[in-house]
Amino acid sequence: MAEKRDKVILVCTQCLSRNYSTFRNHQNRNERLELNKFCKKCNQHTLHKETK
Repeated sequence: MAEKRDKVILVCTQCLSRNYSTFRNHQNRNERLELNKFCKKCNQHTLHKETK
């Protein structure tokens, strides 16, 4: 059976550090994942986007 979840890496939009990794169901969503997460380098909550 094919894997339904893909591992993705989230990158901060301000400092471009790769802080988080998570899983995403590729059957339900075609667009890239965008979440507000805490960036340790920026020391604030910023928008994190999925990388390629």
